[in-house]
Amino acid sequence: MRKMHLVLMTFSAAVLAGFATITPAAARDYPWCARGGDYDYPGECSYNTHEQCQASVSGRLLYCDRNPRFAYGQGLPAEPRPPRRVRPVAPY
Repeated sequence: MRKMHLVLMTFSAAVLAGFATITPAAARDYPWCARGGDYDYPGECSYNTHEQCQASVSGRLLYCDRNPRFAYGQGLPAEPRPPRRVRPVAPY
């Protein structure tokens, strides 16, 4: 019985350690969205091209439309550039 408790405690610690290291996936919007069906607005926006979207929605009673964040110029904010390093000037 004592061995079983040790195994359960070890397993529980391993599971908790696994959950502690999980990070959320980075959200990324693409220019094309699959819309209709059970998708909420704006839809499943995970397609780079209209052709990719069309291939995905084929036979699923969905349609493709532009992602409103891209269509109206509200794309994802650009990542800030690192500060520029300036080399010091040597005195003459």
